Amino acid sequence: MTRSQKTEVQARFGATAEAYVRSAGHAGGPDLERLVAWGRSTGASRLLDIATGGGHTALAFSAFTPTVVATDLTEPMLLAARAFASGQGMTTIRFLGADVEALPFRDAAFGAVTCRIAAHHFPAVPPALKQVARVLLPGGTFLLQDILGHEDPELAGFILEVEKRRDPSHVRALSQAKWVEHLRTAGFTGLEEAVVTKGRPWEEWTGRMRMTAEARAALDRFVLEAPARCREAFSFTVEEGRIRAFTDRMLLIRAHKSY
Repeated sequence: MTRSQKTEVQARFGATAEAYVRSAGHAGGPDLERLVAWGRSTGASRLLDIATGGGHTALAFSAFTPTVVATDLTEPMLLAARAFASGQGMTTIRFLGADVEALPFRDAAFGAVTCRIAAHHFPAVPPALKQVARVLLPGGTFLLQDILGHEDPELAGFILEVEKRRDPSHVRALSQAKWVEHLRTAGFTGLEEAVVTKGRPWEEWTGRMRMTAEARAALDRFVLEAPARCREAFSFTVEEGRIRAFTDRMLLIRAHKSY
């Protein structure tokens, strides 16, 4: 990552670590259940969870994976995730500070790698995927989940602006086709894809990033004054002039490193 992007991510998520641990949208749902089902089928004995955030994915996979290592760029996030896992009775997960573009592991160290709802913060996707491929065993599995970008330019621009106003460390949301292109370029094959939706309660979603009252009001105005088709595309719920919720589209991919 670039130094400025690292600093932005660390500042944003260091201040909101506990909120991410408590986030219901990160803690579970059909998206995590799908990743876990895919993960069980790999039979991997060593798993790396990149950008672990609140540690929910690492915790879920530790139920059936002997060795789980969870990395994150932000130290307060790692501390919060470790405390969360310990509180759930899981003390065997190893938490480690690491940049996804320079993972501190030997080649072919893991049978599976996960990255859930985090890649939209990476300044560049190809270097991260190169590292994922490097630390995976030949034939190993990469399980990815991230916000799905829209193919329609107007809709893509609208939701990107919403995301960046709420969280300036948000970089982009790739389309399904672009993810497939990047993964194949990095040497992954046998891709399986799924798209799911996640409801986002507006108060909780904006509050988690500690937006100022002024920034939140400006974001509300931006959404309410946008073309109706933009709000409809993401199922924004508005009652009496107040935004109540919207829907994120999530892309899930299971990919295998070439032999």
